[in-house]
Amino acid sequence: MTGDPLFLAAGTEFTADDLTFFADRGNRTLHQALADADLLVSCPHSGFAIPEELAPFLAAEFTRRLQFDFSDMSTGPIVRRWAEIDPRIVYVENPHPRMIRDPNRARPDDLEATLREAFARVRKAGRGNKTDLTGVDAVRPVTFSFYPLLIEPTDDAGWKRLSDTFTEVAERGLGVYERTRDGLIGRMAELALQRGTDFTTLSFHDTMNHTTRRDGAVNVPRPAADLLPDVVALSNRGDHHGDPRGDNPVTMDSGRIRALADAHRKGFADFTADPDAVLLNQPYLGSQEIISAGTRFAEMRSRAEVAEIVLSAVQAEFRREFLLGETATAELMEPGVDWPAADPERIDRLAHACKAAWDAYRDR
Repeated sequence: MTGDPLFLAAGTEFTADDLTFFADRGNRTLHQALADADLLVSCPHSGFAIPEELAPFLAAEFTRRLQFDFSDMSTGPIVRRWAEIDPRIVYVENPHPRMIRDPNRARPDDLEATLREAFARVRKAGRGNKTDLTGVDAVRPVTFSFYPLLIEPTDDAGWKRLSDTFTEVAERGLGVYERTRDGLIGRMAELALQRGTDFTTLSFHDTMNHTTRRDGAVNVPRPAADLLPDVVALSNRGDHHGDPRGDNPVTMDSGRIRALADAHRKGFADFTADPDAVLLNQPYLGSQEIISAGTRFAEMRSRAEVAEIVLSAVQAEFRREFLLGETATAELMEPGVDWPAADPERIDRLAHACKAAWDAYRDR
């Protein structure tokens, strides 16, 4: 059935080369691509196919629509296309779904203990009810619409089997992604220092302004405080102007992120002329990927100052309805268990808009 979850064959292992994309990959090496690039784009939530080893742990009512809704699957094709047309970026993609473990959350010291606490909170809140999983949501037992995702183990052996299987499977894809991403950040930062050029890492996401009903219709509006702007929210851990919140450090200079927002307004001008379609740190401040990169760059600040360069980390959270387009969005707002087909023409337009935005930022 088209509504059944989509699985990745058991034992599938990925290499760094599988996950890394850049322009003219058939004729250029990664070394050559890094020599030309000043932007690393990562998609931590673009993977959606569930490793087959995890099938026994899935809730029976978990459909393909819920599976895809729980990912940022629209982002991968867009950034892959962007990488094809822009020699100044390198792209690294997580091949695993966030259900295995979310790389945009702090990695738990004890996965089993974290899972037990997450399940306990869900149980206390009641089936289908909103649950605060702050601090224990690296692996979620429910989706963001609070639909069952994983079956709770009934004994210690079951808990160990769940955590061990998730940990083992993660190393074949998610772990490769994290090591590749971190390695590329290090290499590209060092190259920037040698060349005397700025370097930025961009964590690329999408979120829908609607959540899912029990019949699969993705048409329940999120609370006003959680709504994304019409195109994208850019985040640097700062306030709505990109300035620091008290003593909290920003991961991209406030003047630079404001310039980046203006560049996105230019790059996406063919879609909308509304300046509020691009906002800063609304509703999200940015999560683990830019926090980690920002910390790393802060440790390199003295070297960067000597080289007269700036190292920056920023998160882009696109509104999923915008990326999908009106036709696909309308389809998702009706009851169902499957997901609309991607629109190659729209993917191409969005990729060119991303390139145009970053070109405008560089030319500011």
